[in-house]
This record gives sequence, structure tokens and C-alpha cells, in this order.
Amino acid sequence: MRLAAAAYPIDWHDSWASFEDKISAWVHGAEADLLVFPEYGAMELASLAGKDICANVEASLHAVAGQMERADGLLMRLAAETGKHILGGSGPVFAGNRPVNRATFFTPDGRAVSHDKQIMTRWERDPMDCHGGAPLTLMETALGKIGVLICYDSEFPLLGRALIEKGADILLVPSATEGMAGYARVRIGAMARALEGQCVAVHAPTQGDATWNQVVDVNTGAAAIYGPPDKGFPDTGIIAQGRFDTPGWVTAEVDLRAIREVRRDGHVLNKTHWDEQVGRDGPVRIERLI
Repeated sequence: MRLAAAAYPIDWHDSWASFEDKISAWVHGAEADLLVFPEYGAMELASLAGKDICANVEASLHAVAGQMERADGLLMRLAAETGKHILGGSGPVFAGNRPVNRATFFTPDGRAVSHDKQIMTRWERDPMDCHGGAPLTLMETALGKIGVLICYDSEFPLLGRALIEKGADILLVPSATEGMAGYARVRIGAMARALEGQCVAVHAPTQGDATWNQVVDVNTGAAAIYGPPDKGFPDTGIIAQGRFDTPGWVTAEVDLRAIREVRRDGHVLNKTHWDEQVGRDGPVRIERLI
């Protein structure tokens, strides 16, 4: 299959038609079977509510949440039209009194599965007051077994491991990071999850400046597709990587047989040997040298 990770710019839209034209062009322009848009890619919908709403974090969250169902309908239609599987850009959804950060996955046959971020960053906790959502979901699809780790979630190995233990072959990692340090953390996390799980990780970041909204005001990074640095994959673990801070698709061919083979007979067997680690309650010897 061919995978595609978006380095996606956050743009201002004066009308719904402008947003629809942009998303349609991106989906039709990707030569791939599976497309991954970034975390908070939907925040550009706040622009439809005007500059005053965009300038207020809370108001912009409500404005985007009010557009998410319409955006989902657009992506569902595009998935059916193009025959592609699509992870849409995430956005706030008010599942209760406070929002969750939700990305929805669409299949060509009209199915949709939502994925909620599990662990909030400090900014999402305050001032956004965004909460962790529904548990992780492993999807069994025509392209393989797929899980989603939204941005910060990729930095926590036990979340990735939970998906791997359920059989994940591919981890989708949409992100939105302001600076180099944030981008590096997600990049390193995604690569580590690919190493530990002997799987493929698809990293799709936001791009550019959108100073009119604090949630996505500055966006840094490069799209990439990672695998384990082992038999059947590049020695660096980088299957494909785009230019830094450059919008566009990054694509790569991935064969599930290569994942199965590296798990069966890699130079190392990280997935198999995971349980040999010392657990939290396991024996740790303390040697006092003071």
C-alpha cells in the first residue's frame, strides 16, 4: 500500500467553499491509499467565525466544534469518491461540558471511527481545559490493523504498546507542535514506537503561522513515515521524510509482509522481548554509594 503524511498549512478561510476546495484538492492530489492529516488541522475552521472569535481560545473551540460534523461529512464523501482511507485533521468535540481532541478515520465504504487524544499537554489543560477522551481503538481495515496516537500520546510507550498488543501494524501520529523541541519530541516518540513495536508510524504535522488563533498560532515540523531500523527497512528507520517546514504530502510504499517478517526474524526482536523488561514492581537493586 502507499501511505501519505500531510505537512499541512493552517490557512484562513472566508467561506466554507474555500475550506472545501482546499481539502478536496489535498485529498485528490495525494497518490496514496491512506492519507493522514494532522492534529488540530480542523482549527482553521475557526476562521469562518471571524477574527474576534478566533482571538479567543474558548470561543474558537466552540466555533470549530460546531463545524466538525460538516467537516466529517466532507471527508466521508471524499473517501468514497477517491477510494482512499483518510484520517481527518483533529479538532475539539464537546463530548460533555469540556472538549476532547478528536480525529476521525474514514473508509471508502462509508465507515467512520473516532479517535480521541488520551493525555493532554500543559497548554491543553490550561487554558484550553481539554480532556482525555474515549479509550484507544484498534481498527481492522482492508489495509491492515491501524491505531492512532495523537501527538503527545506518541511520547508514552505504554499507549503504543497497548495498540501493538492488539495487533497494530501501522500507527498514525498526527501532530501540532509550535517549536523544534515539540516537533522533536513527537518525532522521537513516533520513531521509538516504530522501533519497540516493529511497526510503521506515519507522522503528519501542521505547518506555518496562524497568529489569529492561539491554538495553532505557530507550527513547526516535517512529515515523515518511520519503520524499525532493521531487516527490510532503512537503516535509519526513516522510510520517507519531507523538507522541514514545507507543506505537502510525504508518501511511501509499505508492505505488511515486511512488518510480519521483521517481527518474526529481525536482527533484534523488540516486540517479542518487550515482556523481558523489569516491571514497575520488579526487582531493582539499590546500591548505596554515599
